[in-house]
Order: sequence, then structure tokens, then C-alpha cells
Amino acid sequence: MDSLPLDVSHPAVQDYLSLIRLQVLTPLSLLINIATLVVCSVIVKPSAGTIIKSHPTSISPSPSLISAYVATAHCSVVARKPETKTTIVKGVGLSLVFANWLMALWAVCWVLEFFLLSTILLGLLVLCLLYSNIALLTYHPPTSSRPLDTALIHAPLRFFLILPLSLLFPYSLFLTLGLYYSPSNPDHYGRFAWPGFGVTFGANLIGLFVILMRRDIVWAVAATWICVSIWTARPKPALVYITVIVFTVLHPLALIGTLLYRRLTKREGRIALPTDEEHDTGAPNGRGPREIDAEALWGSG
Repeated sequence: MDSLPLDVSHPAVQDYLSLIRLQVLTPLSLLINIATLVVCSVIVKPSAGTIIKSHPTSISPSPSLISAYVATAHCSVVARKPETKTTIVKGVGLSLVFANWLMALWAVCWVLEFFLLSTILLGLLVLCLLYSNIALLTYHPPTSSRPLDTALIHAPLRFFLILPLSLLFPYSLFLTLGLYYSPSNPDHYGRFAWPGFGVTFGANLIGLFVILMRRDIVWAVAATWICVSIWTARPKPALVYITVIVFTVLHPLALIGTLLYRRLTKREGRIALPTDEEHDTGAPNGRGPREIDAEALWGSG
């Protein structure tokens, strides 16, 4: 290390080396993750979608909609702006690399039907993504001056988090605990209605709270997408079916309502109230509420 022509202990050099490592590891882990998901979803038999169909639960999603969700969440991002690079290095770091590896390992364990190990991996994935999102919001919050950070880092990472947090982890936990029925006996789909109701109601209630408090467009889209994927996969217990349909409507309405409320309050905040002097008609230059200042309007001549 002493023979190197630079000081590797300097913060700028360390940031540069961290960026170089991430520029290699992040796309590599992402490509491995995508390749593993494609193999486990298309080539391997039984595939990931077949496992969902062969192990129906009260919260089973539509495999095609979940596949589209995962494809959207794994859109690759190339950082070019210096501010965006700084956010990746100091905000996301290696946690995204670990998340990609965990997702790939989960796909392998899933098609092998190692449900307990799949649940553990999904739990670690949720913790890893929670850390990344909290670190971003704490140290590098999204701002209007850096829209690329919001579009290319914050949004995909939050989109990536919502799926395992609200659906994949509880669904895998259901399989681990045996809360599923045989597809040859569809009449048994209502046996585990209350656990399904608890999961869907709790996850969507948290999502609704986030949407209302933060006006989170990404969370609204993701939560609505997951709700649609659940109620389109039938049969479903009435408790779960009604719950996800209600939240399919509530999430967009909550987002639109909060955005309209913000716009209206901003407009009200711009209205300047008249001062006491403007109401004082007894002053020497005072005018009544219906009188016009001709000099200010036409000029003093």
C-alpha cells in the first residue's frame, strides 16, 4: 500500500474506490439475480409460478402479475450525475448487492420447495431493503432539485421493498406453517380466511398510512398492483377478496386526495391578507374598500 502513488486513506479516494467496487458488483449481482429469476420462472420445472399454483393459499397472487412486477422492479440503473453517484455510494452501498444475491438464492430455494429456507431468505431481504430505504430517506432524502435520484434510486428501491414486505414473505410463511390447501380441493380455500385477512389488512393499512403521510406515489402504485394480483387469482375467501378490492380503490384515492389537499393548502398560503393600514379609511391617504388608486394604476402623469 505504501508503494501506491496516492493516499488510500483520503476520504475522496475511499469514495472513489467504493464507487468502483459498486460499479462492478451492483450490475453483476443484478444480472445474476435477473438470470436466476428467468431460469427459475421459465426453464426449470416446476417453475416459480407453478409452485404458486400448486400451493394455493388465501393470499396467493397471480403469477403473471407478480412476474411483471418483478421485471419492473429490476430495471437496471446507470448513475452518471456526481450527485447520483454519491447517493449510491453513501446511501445504498453494498446493501443493494446483498439484496440481489438474497433474491437469487430465494428463487433457487423456492423452486426446490425449501419453504423454511425461502422464508428466512425473504426475511433477510426485507431487513436489507428496509435498511437501504431508511438510510436513503435519512441521509439522502429525495428533493426536487435532484429528480434523477428520486426516479432512478429511491423509486426502484422502494418498489423492490414493497413486494417481499407485503406479499412474498407472508406467503412463504403461510407455506412454511402449512396454511395452504390442495388445488384438487378448491372448496377448502376458505379454511385459512382469517390469517389471510390479517395479513392483507395489516399490510395495506401500513401502506395506506405511508401514502397519506408521505404522498408516496411509488407505494400507491405498488400496493395497488399487489392488491390486483391477489384478487385476480381465484378462488379467495370473502374476507380477503373484499379487503384487497377495497384497498385497490383506497390507495389511489388516498394519493389523489393528499395531492389535492397539498395543492389547495399551497394556494391558500399564497394569499396575502390585507394589513390594518389598508383597512384604516381615516388615514390621510386612506381609501375605502371600493376606491381605486388612480396614480398607481395610470401613473402620476
